[in-house]
Amino acid sequence: MSEERSIGSLAEPTAAPKTFLQKLLDGVETVGNKVPHPAVIFFILAGIIILLSHVLYLLGTTVNYEIVNPQTQKVEAATATVNSLLSGDGIRFLLTSMVRNFMNFGPVGIILVVMIGVGLAEQAGLMTAFIKKIVQVTPRKAVTWILVTLGVLGSIAADAAYLILIPLGAAAFLSLGRHALAGLAAAFSGVAADFGVNFLIVPIDPVLTEITNDAIHLLSPTLSIDLAANFYFGVVSSVVLIIVCAVVTERVVEPRLGEYRGEIPAERGEGVSPAESRGLRFALYALVASIVVIGLLTFPSGAPLRNPDTGAVVGDSPFMNSLIV
Repeated sequence: MSEERSIGSLAEPTAAPKTFLQKLLDGVETVGNKVPHPAVIFFILAGIIILLSHVLYLLGTTVNYEIVNPQTQKVEAATATVNSLLSGDGIRFLLTSMVRNFMNFGPVGIILVVMIGVGLAEQAGLMTAFIKKIVQVTPRKAVTWILVTLGVLGSIAADAAYLILIPLGAAAFLSLGRHALAGLAAAFSGVAADFGVNFLIVPIDPVLTEITNDAIHLLSPTLSIDLAANFYFGVVSSVVLIIVCAVVTERVVEPRLGEYRGEIPAERGEGVSPAESRGLRFALYALVASIVVIGLLTFPSGAPLRNPDTGAVVGDSPFMNSLIV
């Protein structure tokens, strides 16, 4: 009996005590799993706004604020009262002004134009072929850094990067004998955590510019920021976040997952087909031609995309205002 007990005690593995970082990550994972879907959060917040409007209406809440009169350009005092969205007038307002609210919101038109272009590129297979090509030629030691960098640049394609790069990141890590979940996490961190910054001006920049200008015009209708107002901050933030995401993936996420012991595919997976390579080559030709045409319309003196009054290219100019299209 004593021998059986000693054998049983030796067979039972003793779990190593968790570090503070592991406990912290466990807590983050537990809380994150309990967060509702973003669509559910949206409807919950909408319901809270509707109920809060009725409560503040019953309390007779008013707000005093200052606004710039667009005619006189002088600051004037104004008072706003809260209207209930549960009253008869409020319900009629919700149903009759829904489309008008969307149409009057500046970023909506920009988003529609962007999604048409991104959708066309995605449907044609351009985005998939481009990302597959880069992942295919990536050196083994640099795969994490390239994946995160691609995630940052993937915001050019808006949400398409979520559908393309994240599974490719998992496949790239798996083909190298590394944990597929670590590759998925690296690609996801680049796409999601770094979505708001980039080395280039991307679709989200005009959206944020329109939102900011709408807020600025509440106080001063004559002031606006241009599309490149956040450019230098975005470039520096991109470099910082790429370093952070890559280091966290290799030093925290991958060691936490442990050594990968599953099946390793013999090949790196499906590469770029000859038809996709040909399409990428023609896309490159089209890109170069477009840059040349835009350059000829922008950089020469008196070019039509310069500011007609100051001749400036950056700032308030047709070139900056038409970047989204």
